[in-house]
Amino acid sequence: MSDKSEKFDERLPVFKTYKLYVGGKFPRSESGRVYEVTDSKGKWLANAPLSSRKDARDAVVAARKAFGGWSGATAYNRGQVLYRVAEMLEGRRDQFVREVADAEGLSKSKAAAQVDAAIDRWVWYAGWTDKIAQVVGGGNPVAGPYFNLSTPEPTGVVAVLAPQDSSFLGLVSVTAPVIATGNTAIVIAAEKSPLPALSLAEVLATSDVPGGVVNVLSGRTAEIALPLAAHQDVNAIDLAGADDSLAKELEIAAADNLKRVLRPQPVDYAATPGTDRMTAFLETKTVWHPTGALGASGSSY
Repeated sequence: MSDKSEKFDERLPVFKTYKLYVGGKFPRSESGRVYEVTDSKGKWLANAPLSSRKDARDAVVAARKAFGGWSGATAYNRGQVLYRVAEMLEGRRDQFVREVADAEGLSKSKAAAQVDAAIDRWVWYAGWTDKIAQVVGGGNPVAGPYFNLSTPEPTGVVAVLAPQDSSFLGLVSVTAPVIATGNTAIVIAAEKSPLPALSLAEVLATSDVPGGVVNVLSGRTAEIALPLAAHQDVNAIDLAGADDSLAKELEIAAADNLKRVLRPQPVDYAATPGTDRMTAFLETKTVWHPTGALGASGSSY
């Protein structure tokens, strides 16, 4: 028996390997590239995947494949799924507080306030899934023996450029409304602070969100956004994380297949959101249906 006592308190830390999230799986970038992520003081935090155009195309394929099932689910079911995400975020609150504090140079208390607001925001959108149709849809008065009903339907596959200055609250504020209304999303994480977004992907993977509904890419925003803006199978794009120059370039590329474009604008993500980010990616379907033979009272019902 050895006389040397083992020192169990001396160990090497296990550094986390961050990966992309595409189609419910965690691949490394197709290119094999990574880039250094640092905190607000320049201290190294992690190596994040540097997504390529191929990664962007793979994310579109995954989002399109998931669209039918997600958009076809009941609004009530989508609300339950989104609420489950909020439950999972609550359970990993400390991790997100640490990552937000590092990313944005905030004190622990201020980072905690940001994380709590993000979780509450997710719950807020979960509650809207089965109510938004009542706000933007309804029966229309027409001169004739018809029912005329307008109902909102999801646009399809939406590319989302996450805000660059709000790594978690802003991220949730632009991602949750897209999927709450039945769309599927390809989210480009904030270029300098992608870690909260990549950790959110881990939450989505272990919740009830089907694979492909949300796909998360990290890397150079312009490098990933341009092929997505030009992609013929992407139906809409949210330019929240683009500067003026990039936004103009992406709008031109998006015009080729008449994508819906939500232009960047000053947003206070701490303020209570309205319904604008939900209605931005909804289409209105109007259906005419005959009422049947009209009686003396003007209606057969």
